[in-house]
Amino acid sequence: MLDDLLAASKWARALSTEQLQRVRAAILVREFLPGNYACHKGDPSSFWIGVIDGLVKVSTLSDTGKSVTFATFPANSWFGEGSILKQELRKYDVVALRDSRVALMPATTFFWLLDSSIDFNRFIITQLNERLGQFMGAFEHDRLDDPDARVAHTIADMLHPQLYPNRGGRIDISNEELGYIVGTSRQRVNQALQVLEKCGLIKVEYREINVLDIEGLRGFGG
Repeated sequence: MLDDLLAASKWARALSTEQLQRVRAAILVREFLPGNYACHKGDPSSFWIGVIDGLVKVSTLSDTGKSVTFATFPANSWFGEGSILKQELRKYDVVALRDSRVALMPATTFFWLLDSSIDFNRFIITQLNERLGQFMGAFEHDRLDDPDARVAHTIADMLHPQLYPNRGGRIDISNEELGYIVGTSRQRVNQALQVLEKCGLIKVEYREINVLDIEGLRGFGG
């Protein structure tokens, strides 16, 4: 439900009743089956995107057919603010990995919030800063870490309280979906998860990872 997403969003809880009503009325809700595109690379950045439920990935495909996944976004995530602020064409595809519902906030509403809400401004500044830090960390891990450490650090990143709120210590994700983010095969992800589980850092269940020691994951392989 859209109301659940807004209730979980720190910026929305800080709005006045009138502001929240205007935002809610403007947001479009769309449903997507696995493999469906919510946005295409090259589309105008006309919406800020929130995930109501399901899981979507942000990726790009090269001319030679090589795919790179930048991130996946579960329920209660918001993303795409950078493209809106720069008013540029979207540089990535947004694809549903499972049955998903997304909230599309029009850019006009996004900019109205920037003009009318200090709390929203602070949220967006923090969001951009944390996203930059996460991508810089991912770049470092990709260059320096072995696959086990990359999986460990990716799992820890997916519990970031600003970017992926209200997840607790549980991550609802399959090995294949995790492999998209790490950039390795489902089989190699499975091997890494077994290593991390033996170290007492996580507990693996069907399509679910329960994190037992997030600091251990952050420091794994260091």
